[in-house]
Amino acid sequence: MTAFLLRGACCAAVLALAACTTPSASAPAAAPATTVAPQTMVAAIRAASGDGDGELAVQPLRDPMVEDLRERAVALEGQGDVAGAAAALDQALEIVHDDPALLQERAELAILQGEFARAAELAERAHAIGSQVGPLCRRHWITLEQVLLASGDATGATAARTQADGCRVAGPQRY
Repeated sequence: MTAFLLRGACCAAVLALAACTTPSASAPAAAPATTVAPQTMVAAIRAASGDGDGELAVQPLRDPMVEDLRERAVALEGQGDVAGAAAALDQALEIVHDDPALLQERAELAILQGEFARAAELAERAHAIGSQVGPLCRRHWITLEQVLLASGDATGATAARTQADGCRVAGPQRY
């Protein structure tokens, strides 16, 4: 329980610091800490989930209609239709608006669309209502890391990476 509270306090501190660093109209915008293409950013986010071997991962039951929309989004993204994929996930979110995996997938599409603030908002919301451990937890934090790097906040990105590393929890021993 103490680790959970500590992680929550760290999360709040990172978000508070990020909110405090909004540039004023007279201050020059921070240079991006990365010039990585959005496709590369999303690949890094998805790779962060790892193979899940021996790790605790929560998998909810899915509504068949939502699952069809998710599969459609994957197919559309594979065809290069990111806007169509985003629309499919938006439709799925109208059905199940508090699904952390859907929110995370939509955050990744927001990055591909160059909507970094929306990506951060979706990832933060997904993390707040989802599991605080496991592959999906890492994807939330790596999304925030990538957004913070793109905005020039290397310190915040490092803090997000540290939080992502804390999401790895071994599964229960099976006898």
